[in-house]
Amino acid sequence: MFLPHLHRKAGYTLCRVCRHLSTRALAKPVGEYTNQPEYPPIQDLSFKEKKKREIANWHDKIKQLSTVEEKLFEINMPKFYGYKTHLITDQKFPYNVLPFAQYATRTHFIEDTLPESYTKLSEDSNKILETLRGELEDIIGFEHSVYTRPENNMSPEEREEIASSSLLKGLHRVLINHLSNQYAHLNELEEDLDPRHEAFWFLGGISPPALVRKIKEGVEWQKPYANDPYDRKLQYIGKPYLALRHKHPLEPLAHVSLDSLNLKEEQIEIPQFKYDPMTLGYQTEQRHATTIPGFWPGDLHEFGTISFQRRSHALLRHHYCAINDIQEALHSQAIFASYAWLIGQACYQGFSVFNDLTYPLTTQTVITNGKKWSFYAYQLNTTLLHSDQVDVNPRYNMCWGMKEMELFEHVDDSGKIHGLNESVLARLIAFYINTPKIREGINLKPYLCKTETRIANIVDENRRVFMEHAFKHQASNRPRHRLVPEIYQWEKLYKIDNKTRPMEPKRRPFELNINMYNRRMDEHALKYIPRRVRPDGPKSKPKFEATYYPNVRR
Repeated sequence: MFLPHLHRKAGYTLCRVCRHLSTRALAKPVGEYTNQPEYPPIQDLSFKEKKKREIANWHDKIKQLSTVEEKLFEINMPKFYGYKTHLITDQKFPYNVLPFAQYATRTHFIEDTLPESYTKLSEDSNKILETLRGELEDIIGFEHSVYTRPENNMSPEEREEIASSSLLKGLHRVLINHLSNQYAHLNELEEDLDPRHEAFWFLGGISPPALVRKIKEGVEWQKPYANDPYDRKLQYIGKPYLALRHKHPLEPLAHVSLDSLNLKEEQIEIPQFKYDPMTLGYQTEQRHATTIPGFWPGDLHEFGTISFQRRSHALLRHHYCAINDIQEALHSQAIFASYAWLIGQACYQGFSVFNDLTYPLTTQTVITNGKKWSFYAYQLNTTLLHSDQVDVNPRYNMCWGMKEMELFEHVDDSGKIHGLNESVLARLIAFYINTPKIREGINLKPYLCKTETRIANIVDENRRVFMEHAFKHQASNRPRHRLVPEIYQWEKLYKIDNKTRPMEPKRRPFELNINMYNRRMDEHALKYIPRRVRPDGPKSKPKFEATYYPNVRR
């Protein structure tokens, strides 16, 4: 075909373009044609629906990642400087916190009773107590009368925690030594002293703050979404006295399938607490999301059986709470501690706060100061609490709890115990003899790669070293070498409130309309490789080290 518009001038020459056509029939791909026409779904292009699809794609990416650490790291990817989280600790429980604890963990609480499965365990524990009573009394009498500790420069909370920890170690030693012959699972327990229990999750359904509502109302296209519920980020941080773990999980406490759980049942009560956690006094902190059940991924003993929690916060409660509601505070502590520990165990099985469980997890929680004891049993059935699921998720978690009981009335100087409550020791023994068992016919890790369940299994050395360093640094929550750029008071006064420096160069993030809190984890300068250490010579490429952030590889 001749192109007449190209002439021999100004460096152009005549050229001829040939188009080769073919009438050869192409092979029909299998399954390309159907009897009935199939059209792609029509998608809603509104802002809200597009945002939902983006979030759903992110949740699906987390589900398909290979290793436990990559799933946990991916949750932090949108925030280079961490999330603005509400800190929930095991040392602060404000007044009227129980409704919030139930709503924040989606927990149905059953008070003053334990599941039916403990009925048979209590019969066996009473028989065992008859043979162990003498030794247990000796431990209690020794710790509360004879043995003295230096108390210089120690607060009452520290003294209580030291005495309680020592008593628990003694009782634990006696029970393990005498019961391990009859109950083989006690020989396989892993013991954690003062472990690090942390968990992070998104809580939806919270009313938006006034500032967020005001900002949305000031933008025309965001006005319809000004009153939409808000996701709050919750970070639990706890340190129990002692935590016991086994390689097999405990049996479910409520023998019902997860699909049969229904919040519409009349006997199920979960309070609706739509208020911001700041109304109760929970402060916020900018930090990375950390979920750690007391051990690193790869430990064979990855299912918790019993955790012993502190209750030294009760000594300070009268300073900020005028009403004696210690019982509700203990119930809240047990709910938060149990839920957070099970969340960590679930994440190590490949689940997450966006990808729900396929089987229930259970644990047992004891709160004590040595004299007063509270016993709880908890079953985790769901982890979906963010805004898209908080009102439609039919599942709920369950907690059974007993009111606090005193182990004894007092101990005299000779070590003799007066008014020993044997039911406390019997319940403690029942918790120990509750035997973990293999879950037959259940895939415990359905969302993990079969060959790369954790970073240590990654074959590529560069990727393994990179992710190991990145995950451990993130879990440490050390501050960045360059902190978040802040707006100084003089800038707020002279540059924002009063535009008095128009000739000054605009270099600060707020002057360039950059929100530093939206910076992603992978938005940073790459590490330079010096010429002398480049593998293919000083002038070779690449000049920068490669990064191996989480990506779907299955």
